[in-house]
Amino acid sequence: MKNSPLESYESQWVTSVGKAFLCERTVLRGKDLHHELGDWDWFSVYLYGITGREFTNNQIKMLSYFWIASSYADPSIWPNHVAALGGTTRSTASLSSMAGLAISEASIYGRRPEKRALDFFYRAIKALDDGGSLATIVENEIANRSTVYGYGRPLAKLDERIPHTLHKAKSLGLDNGRHLRVAIEIYHYLKEKKGLSINISAINTAIVADIGLSPEEYQLFLTPCFITGIEPCYIDARDKPEGSFFPLRCSSIKHDGKPRRSW
Repeated sequence: MKNSPLESYESQWVTSVGKAFLCERTVLRGKDLHHELGDWDWFSVYLYGITGREFTNNQIKMLSYFWIASSYADPSIWPNHVAALGGTTRSTASLSSMAGLAISEASIYGRRPEKRALDFFYRAIKALDDGGSLATIVENEIANRSTVYGYGRPLAKLDERIPHTLHKAKSLGLDNGRHLRVAIEIYHYLKEKKGLSINISAINTAIVADIGLSPEEYQLFLTPCFITGIEPCYIDARDKPEGSFFPLRCSSIKHDGKPRRSW
Protein backbone atom coordinates (compact mmCIF):
# COMPACT_ATOMS: atom_id res chain seq x y z
CA MET A 1 0.00 0.00 0.00
CA LYS A 2 3.08 2.24 0.06
CA ASN A 3 2.52 5.54 -1.80
CA SER A 4 -1.11 4.57 -2.34
CA PRO A 5 -3.80 7.25 -1.93
CA LEU A 6 -5.33 4.85 0.61
CA GLU A 7 -2.25 4.92 2.84
CA SER A 8 -3.35 8.00 4.79
CA TYR A 9 -6.66 6.29 5.59
CA GLU A 10 -5.17 3.07 6.92
CA SER A 11 -5.40 3.93 10.59
CA GLN A 12 -7.47 7.10 10.77
CA TRP A 13 -10.58 8.73 9.37
CA VAL A 14 -10.39 12.51 9.14
CA THR A 15 -13.88 13.98 8.99
CA SER A 16 -15.85 17.12 9.73
CA VAL A 17 -19.19 15.30 9.57
CA GLY A 18 -19.45 14.13 13.15
CA LYS A 19 -18.19 12.13 16.07
CA ALA A 20 -19.70 10.43 19.10
CA PHE A 21 -17.60 10.95 22.22
CA LEU A 22 -19.36 8.28 24.24
CA CYS A 23 -20.28 9.17 27.82
CA GLU A 24 -19.54 12.82 26.99
CA ARG A 25 -21.11 14.38 23.88
CA THR A 26 -21.99 13.88 20.22
CA VAL A 27 -21.07 16.30 17.43
CA LEU A 28 -22.86 16.67 14.08
CA ARG A 29 -21.11 18.98 11.62
CA GLY A 30 -19.60 21.08 14.37
CA LYS A 31 -22.73 21.38 16.53
CA ASP A 32 -23.46 19.54 19.76
CA LEU A 33 -26.29 17.17 18.87
CA HIS A 34 -28.09 17.28 22.20
CA HIS A 35 -27.37 20.84 23.33
CA GLU A 36 -27.42 22.83 20.08
CA LEU A 37 -29.67 20.70 17.87
CA GLY A 38 -31.95 19.18 20.48
CA ASP A 39 -34.74 21.70 19.91
CA TRP A 40 -34.62 21.52 16.11
CA ASP A 41 -37.29 19.56 14.25
CA TRP A 42 -36.24 16.33 12.58
CA PHE A 43 -36.26 17.69 9.02
CA SER A 44 -33.98 20.58 10.00
CA VAL A 45 -31.47 18.20 11.59
CA TYR A 46 -31.68 15.83 8.61
CA LEU A 47 -31.01 18.62 6.12
CA TYR A 48 -28.24 20.02 8.29
CA GLY A 49 -26.61 16.60 8.34
CA ILE A 50 -26.78 16.40 4.54
CA THR A 51 -25.77 19.95 3.68
CA GLY A 52 -24.11 21.49 6.73
CA ARG A 53 -26.41 24.48 6.21
CA GLU A 54 -29.37 25.91 8.09
CA PHE A 55 -32.64 26.68 6.32
CA THR A 56 -35.50 29.03 7.14
CA ASN A 57 -38.63 27.71 8.82
CA ASN A 58 -40.65 28.23 5.64
CA GLN A 59 -38.10 26.38 3.54
CA ILE A 60 -38.21 23.46 5.98
CA LYS A 61 -42.03 23.47 5.87
CA MET A 62 -41.94 23.43 2.08
CA LEU A 63 -39.44 20.60 1.87
CA SER A 64 -41.28 18.53 4.49
CA TYR A 65 -44.48 19.03 2.49
CA PHE A 66 -42.82 17.19 -0.41
CA TRP A 67 -42.74 14.13 1.85
CA ILE A 68 -46.36 14.58 2.90
CA ALA A 69 -47.53 15.02 -0.69
CA SER A 70 -45.89 11.70 -1.67
CA SER A 71 -47.36 9.69 1.21
CA TYR A 72 -49.57 7.47 -0.94
CA ALA A 73 -50.57 4.38 1.05
CA ASP A 74 -51.65 2.53 -2.10
CA PRO A 75 -50.22 -0.98 -2.57
CA SER A 76 -50.51 -0.75 -6.36
CA ILE A 77 -47.62 1.76 -6.31
CA TRP A 78 -44.42 -0.20 -6.87
CA PRO A 79 -42.44 0.58 -3.68
CA ASN A 80 -45.56 -0.03 -1.58
CA HIS A 81 -46.31 -3.19 -3.56
CA VAL A 82 -42.89 -4.64 -2.76
CA ALA A 83 -43.26 -3.81 0.94
CA ALA A 84 -46.71 -5.41 0.97
CA LEU A 85 -45.23 -8.57 -0.56
CA GLY A 86 -42.78 -8.54 2.32
CA GLY A 87 -45.64 -8.24 4.78
CA THR A 88 -47.66 -11.05 3.23
CA THR A 89 -44.63 -13.39 3.38
CA ARG A 90 -44.00 -12.36 7.00
CA SER A 91 -40.67 -10.72 6.30
CA THR A 92 -39.44 -8.16 8.82
CA ALA A 93 -40.47 -4.52 8.75
CA SER A 94 -36.92 -3.34 8.02
CA LEU A 95 -36.30 -5.74 5.14
CA SER A 96 -39.69 -5.03 3.57
CA SER A 97 -39.33 -1.26 3.94
CA MET A 98 -35.80 -1.15 2.55
CA ALA A 99 -36.81 -3.31 -0.40
CA GLY A 100 -39.61 -0.86 -1.16
CA LEU A 101 -37.28 2.12 -0.84
CA ALA A 102 -34.67 0.46 -3.05
CA ILE A 103 -36.99 0.37 -6.06
CA SER A 104 -38.13 3.95 -5.51
CA GLU A 105 -34.90 4.95 -7.26
CA ALA A 106 -36.23 3.96 -10.67
CA SER A 107 -35.54 5.45 -14.09
CA ILE A 108 -39.04 6.78 -14.81
CA TYR A 109 -40.34 7.58 -11.32
CA GLY A 110 -38.97 8.48 -7.92
CA ARG A 111 -35.60 9.96 -7.09
CA ARG A 112 -33.57 9.58 -10.27
CA PRO A 113 -35.90 11.59 -12.53
CA GLU A 114 -36.15 14.34 -9.91
CA LYS A 115 -32.38 14.57 -9.64
CA ARG A 116 -32.19 14.91 -13.42
CA ALA A 117 -34.97 17.49 -13.46
CA LEU A 118 -33.13 19.60 -10.90
CA ASP A 119 -29.93 19.36 -12.91
CA PHE A 120 -31.86 20.47 -16.01
CA PHE A 121 -33.24 23.58 -14.31
CA TYR A 122 -29.78 24.64 -13.15
CA ARG A 123 -28.45 24.14 -16.68
CA ALA A 124 -31.45 25.93 -18.21
CA ILE A 125 -30.97 29.02 -16.06
CA LYS A 126 -27.27 29.13 -16.92
CA ALA A 127 -28.10 28.83 -20.63
CA LEU A 128 -30.64 31.65 -20.34
CA ASP A 129 -28.05 33.81 -18.58
CA ASP A 130 -25.65 33.06 -21.43
CA GLY A 131 -28.18 34.44 -23.92
CA GLY A 132 -29.97 31.28 -25.02
CA SER A 133 -33.68 31.20 -25.79
CA LEU A 134 -36.14 29.02 -23.90
CA ALA A 135 -37.20 27.21 -27.06
CA THR A 136 -33.61 26.41 -28.03
CA ILE A 137 -32.80 25.15 -24.54
CA VAL A 138 -35.81 22.83 -24.48
CA GLU A 139 -35.29 21.52 -28.01
CA ASN A 140 -31.60 20.87 -27.31
CA GLU A 141 -32.56 18.94 -24.19
CA ILE A 142 -34.95 16.77 -26.19
CA ALA A 143 -32.38 16.26 -28.96
CA ASN A 144 -29.58 15.33 -26.57
CA ARG A 145 -31.49 13.41 -23.88
CA SER A 146 -34.74 12.39 -25.59
CA THR A 147 -36.82 13.84 -22.76
CA VAL A 148 -37.26 16.81 -20.47
CA TYR A 149 -37.48 15.42 -16.96
CA GLY A 150 -40.39 16.89 -15.03
CA TYR A 151 -42.81 16.92 -17.94
CA GLY A 152 -45.27 14.19 -18.86
CA ARG A 153 -46.31 11.44 -16.43
CA PRO A 154 -45.91 7.70 -17.02
CA LEU A 155 -49.39 6.61 -15.93
CA ALA A 156 -51.53 9.77 -15.98
CA LYS A 157 -51.89 13.02 -17.90
CA LEU A 158 -52.44 15.16 -14.82
CA ASP A 159 -50.62 15.32 -11.50
CA GLU A 160 -53.04 15.94 -8.64
CA ARG A 161 -50.25 17.10 -6.32
CA ILE A 162 -49.40 20.22 -8.31
CA PRO A 163 -52.19 22.61 -7.21
CA HIS A 164 -51.69 21.67 -3.56
CA THR A 165 -47.93 22.16 -3.79
CA LEU A 166 -48.27 25.52 -5.52
CA HIS A 167 -50.79 26.63 -2.90
CA LYS A 168 -48.37 25.60 -0.14
CA ALA A 169 -45.51 27.43 -1.85
CA LYS A 170 -47.62 30.58 -2.13
CA SER A 171 -48.64 30.42 1.53
CA LEU A 172 -44.95 30.19 2.48
CA GLY A 173 -43.81 32.96 0.14
CA LEU A 174 -41.85 30.55 -2.07
CA ASP A 175 -43.93 30.78 -5.23
CA ASN A 176 -42.07 33.49 -7.12
CA GLY A 177 -38.54 32.12 -7.50
CA ARG A 178 -36.86 32.33 -10.87
CA HIS A 179 -36.51 28.58 -11.37
CA LEU A 180 -40.21 28.03 -10.67
CA ARG A 181 -41.18 30.77 -13.12
CA VAL A 182 -38.98 29.19 -15.79
CA ALA A 183 -40.46 25.75 -15.05
CA ILE A 184 -43.94 27.13 -15.76
CA GLU A 185 -42.72 28.80 -18.96
CA ILE A 186 -41.24 25.49 -20.13
CA TYR A 187 -44.56 23.80 -19.38
CA HIS A 188 -46.43 26.26 -21.60
CA TYR A 189 -43.92 25.69 -24.38
CA LEU A 190 -44.07 21.88 -24.15
CA LYS A 191 -47.86 21.92 -23.85
CA GLU A 192 -48.15 23.92 -27.05
CA LYS A 193 -45.42 22.19 -29.06
CA LYS A 194 -45.48 18.61 -27.75
CA GLY A 195 -48.77 18.23 -25.89
CA LEU A 196 -46.93 17.39 -22.67
CA SER A 197 -48.21 18.12 -19.19
CA ILE A 198 -46.11 19.10 -16.21
CA ASN A 199 -45.61 16.72 -13.29
CA ILE A 200 -44.71 17.23 -9.66
CA SER A 201 -41.01 16.62 -10.31
CA ALA A 202 -40.74 19.88 -12.24
CA ILE A 203 -42.59 21.88 -9.58
CA ASN A 204 -40.68 20.36 -6.66
CA THR A 205 -37.25 20.61 -8.23
CA ALA A 206 -37.81 24.17 -9.43
CA ILE A 207 -38.70 25.19 -5.87
CA VAL A 208 -35.68 23.26 -4.59
CA ALA A 209 -33.45 25.07 -7.09
CA ASP A 210 -34.74 28.37 -5.72
CA ILE A 211 -33.95 27.14 -2.20
CA GLY A 212 -30.46 26.14 -3.32
CA LEU A 213 -30.07 22.38 -2.85
CA SER A 214 -27.73 20.61 -5.26
CA PRO A 215 -29.04 17.57 -7.19
CA GLU A 216 -27.03 15.25 -4.91
CA GLU A 217 -28.30 16.93 -1.73
CA TYR A 218 -31.88 16.79 -2.96
CA GLN A 219 -31.59 13.11 -3.84
CA LEU A 220 -30.32 12.34 -0.35
CA PHE A 221 -33.10 14.38 1.24
CA LEU A 222 -35.80 12.59 -0.76
CA THR A 223 -34.43 9.05 -0.62
CA PRO A 224 -36.59 7.97 2.39
CA CYS A 225 -39.65 10.06 1.51
CA PHE A 226 -41.89 7.20 0.29
CA ILE A 227 -41.57 5.49 3.66
CA THR A 228 -44.74 7.17 4.97
CA GLY A 229 -46.79 5.39 2.31
CA ILE A 230 -44.77 2.18 2.43
CA GLU A 231 -45.27 1.36 6.11
CA PRO A 232 -49.10 1.30 6.13
CA CYS A 233 -49.05 -1.05 3.11
CA TYR A 234 -46.61 -3.37 4.87
CA ILE A 235 -48.78 -3.37 8.01
CA ASP A 236 -51.97 -3.96 6.02
CA ALA A 237 -50.52 -7.03 4.26
CA ARG A 238 -48.82 -8.31 7.42
CA ASP A 239 -52.10 -8.26 9.36
CA LYS A 240 -54.04 -10.23 6.73
CA PRO A 241 -53.69 -14.01 6.19
CA GLU A 242 -50.21 -15.06 5.11
CA GLY A 243 -49.81 -15.11 1.33
CA SER A 244 -53.09 -13.27 0.75
CA PHE A 245 -51.63 -10.28 -1.11
CA PHE A 246 -52.98 -10.93 -4.63
CA PRO A 247 -52.43 -14.71 -4.75
CA LEU A 248 -52.68 -16.22 -8.24
CA ARG A 249 -53.90 -19.76 -8.83
CA CYS A 250 -52.20 -21.75 -11.58
CA SER A 251 -55.46 -22.11 -13.54
CA SER A 252 -55.59 -18.33 -13.89
CA ILE A 253 -52.33 -18.25 -15.85
CA LYS A 254 -52.82 -18.15 -19.61
CA HIS A 255 -50.06 -20.15 -21.27
CA ASP A 256 -49.59 -20.60 -25.00
CA GLY A 257 -46.08 -22.04 -25.00
CA LYS A 258 -44.96 -25.64 -24.86
CA PRO A 259 -47.50 -28.09 -23.38
CA ARG A 260 -46.94 -29.79 -20.04
CA ARG A 261 -43.95 -32.10 -20.17
CA SER A 262 -43.18 -35.25 -18.21
CA TRP A 263 -40.14 -35.02 -15.97
